[in-house]
Amino acid sequence: MKERDMLDQQDNQSFPVLNRAYNTVFQPGRLTVGLVVPIENNAHQAVPKMHDHIERVQLAERLGFTSVWLRDVPFKVPSFGDAGQLFDPFVYLGALAMSTQDIALGVASIVLPLRHPAHVAKAAASVDVLSDGRLLLGVASGDRPEEFPAMGQGFDDRGARFREAMAYIGAMAEDNSVFENTLGRLPGHLDMLPKPSGPRLPMLITGGSQQSPDWVAQHGDGWMTYPRDPVTQGRVISDYRDRVARAGAGQKPVMQSLYVDVLADPNAPPRPIHMGFQSGTTYLLRYLRDIQALGVNHVALNLRFNQSNVETALDQISQEILPDFAQ
Repeated sequence: MKERDMLDQQDNQSFPVLNRAYNTVFQPGRLTVGLVVPIENNAHQAVPKMHDHIERVQLAERLGFTSVWLRDVPFKVPSFGDAGQLFDPFVYLGALAMSTQDIALGVASIVLPLRHPAHVAKAAASVDVLSDGRLLLGVASGDRPEEFPAMGQGFDDRGARFREAMAYIGAMAEDNSVFENTLGRLPGHLDMLPKPSGPRLPMLITGGSQQSPDWVAQHGDGWMTYPRDPVTQGRVISDYRDRVARAGAGQKPVMQSLYVDVLADPNAPPRPIHMGFQSGTTYLLRYLRDIQALGVNHVALNLRFNQSNVETALDQISQEILPDFAQ
């Protein structure tokens, strides 16, 4: 599918109405820009400092970024070299909900096979209600094998537990649901409270999560993927949306991550880094315009490898990038 045809197809569709965050961050035919937390340079250490972390999220909100995204990393696994953002994601989301007003609060992503879905549903709905509909719940099957035996869980069967957890969480949004699978039974006279602010929690599936592409397209409220070369990225997004259409699931958003190192010279050329690039804002703006044309609806920028002052980089992006994607 050609890029212009892909955008035209998106413009003629609408995403489901789920909550305030979902329908602000994800809009057909448009790109919005968010940030991965912690918003700091910790390229040379596995454990982030978490200095001024809430203040930087508040700054991101003032500057016009649409979202922040936390990660679910239960253990520091030395072979991965990245301990995430340290705090339990739902506790942290609660703190951010009380510290901000409008920015969307995303988690990318909760490792469903390591948590009971009743706890996930309860915690996520609580954040959603307390933040006035600002939760975006990314979900994943997990990719750190060492974590699973530490919690008494198998790694090889995590895909099956992921599917069952998704179904369980979806059932809990209904009143007095009658539901049963291997993770538990809801007999109809029990009811989980609070309910989400909208009809259900917006759940975005990360990558393949040990599922078939058709299952991902049918069961998620959107898809989280990774940066690729433009030809490949356009092809996989087109394939995802074709599968969504064949499933009769309407239209769903696509988001991707991107590591950036923003240089002071706006015209500095790009240089590859891990899952992204170092460049000036001119190239970054062109890149974001290109992925918008490919059908990406949201990008989560990660400043872990950014060498300049973080506040300076945020200000550069807000002044030289965000106006191009403003409503």
